[in-house]
Amino acid sequence: MFFGLFPAPAAPRPTTRFSGWRIVVLAAITLGMTGPGQTAGVSVFVDPMMAALDLSRSQVSAAYFVGTLGGAIAMPRVGRLIDERGTRVAMGLVGGLFGLVLAAMAGVTGLLTLALGFVGIRMLGQGGLSLVATTSVAPWFDRRRGMAIGVTTAIGSGIIALVPVGSEVLISQTSWRAAWLILAAVILLIVVPIAARGMIDDPAHVGQRIDGDPEPHPDDPIPARATSFTRGEALRTSMFWAMAAAVAATGMIGTGLAFHQIDLLGEQGLTPTQAAGNFIPQTVAALITMLVVGGLIDRLAPRWVLLGSMTILSGAMLAVPYVAPGWTAIAYGVAVGASGSSVRALEAASFPRLFGLASLGRIRGVVTSISVASTAFGPLALSLGHDLTGSYRQVLLVLLVIPVAVAVAGFLAPVPRRPPRPAATDEVR
Repeated sequence: MFFGLFPAPAAPRPTTRFSGWRIVVLAAITLGMTGPGQTAGVSVFVDPMMAALDLSRSQVSAAYFVGTLGGAIAMPRVGRLIDERGTRVAMGLVGGLFGLVLAAMAGVTGLLTLALGFVGIRMLGQGGLSLVATTSVAPWFDRRRGMAIGVTTAIGSGIIALVPVGSEVLISQTSWRAAWLILAAVILLIVVPIAARGMIDDPAHVGQRIDGDPEPHPDDPIPARATSFTRGEALRTSMFWAMAAAVAATGMIGTGLAFHQIDLLGEQGLTPTQAAGNFIPQTVAALITMLVVGGLIDRLAPRWVLLGSMTILSGAMLAVPYVAPGWTAIAYGVAVGASGSSVRALEAASFPRLFGLASLGRIRGVVTSISVASTAFGPLALSLGHDLTGSYRQVLLVLLVIPVAVAVAGFLAPVPRRPPRPAATDEVR
């Protein structure tokens, strides 16, 4: 019955404008709607929920840790749903469930129900809906895929950045329980209609071609589905694991830096207001970087973008002892924002080119699972390191080995190659 809500779109008249850029806009809006499931979106609910549920900060942090790890487990399943049912159905199902889980967050009564709620919103919001939104753009572009996905992630991230502000207003004007219900209604009223009436799985479904070309070009590459890797084949390539490691590195370290930002920058002399304000240059840098990297991916080999991202992340970690109020703090924020956003844009745009489209959901589902799980460990690693040494500097020096190793591995990894073959032989399990 659910799948009947998503009939195939009718083929347009030959004069109909290319739909790919409309898909980019709709995917960007959907990506923005993951905000309530992202760390920044959840953060504004922590203090009022702690007070109402009589929980300590360590208890809420533990529930969030468990919820994030639990949410990571389902990502390969979401990827399989995308491959088998298409992004329209996957977006409608995941978006609908995400809205319901947000509504359920209004009814949490203690630590157990809070942890279960975190599992749901991290699984369906930060993980599932993000995966569906960014994957939905890939079939529409080839030559301009990097730019299209860069625009998608930039607009989506901009919307996500507004969610904590809006949620804070809702909480102050109503209550945290009412705010969860309002956010749930927003998701259900925006994401499900976009999926049902706006999204199109493939340009061929409406009589169009990749990149909006009127006719196949004789110099076009072999269609991606004809050279697609199965998930198992992709997992046996060193480039896959280099990319996955880069996503995990920025997820772990970036989330740890963000989670402890007030305290970390406070040790460097910034006031709490100044430390919180550092999220502004991070956000601006992330948006600009996504657009720039999106264009570069269409022209450069992935290893160069990966190397640049890990170099910037390493620089941000090394710069922490030298951060002070003023331009050094702004430079630090720019580096943190640019490193994470460049890797996200790189993975989303380069995987279709490296591994094809037939099993793209399954392949990216594994990476998304690794990404979501990595964000659970960053805050814990920095916290434990700080408790042991009394400072964040030493633990960051220890963790520096991660981006350095990833940079070397990514630079040395060969580009995956395989001979053309019919897509029908691809993995379907």
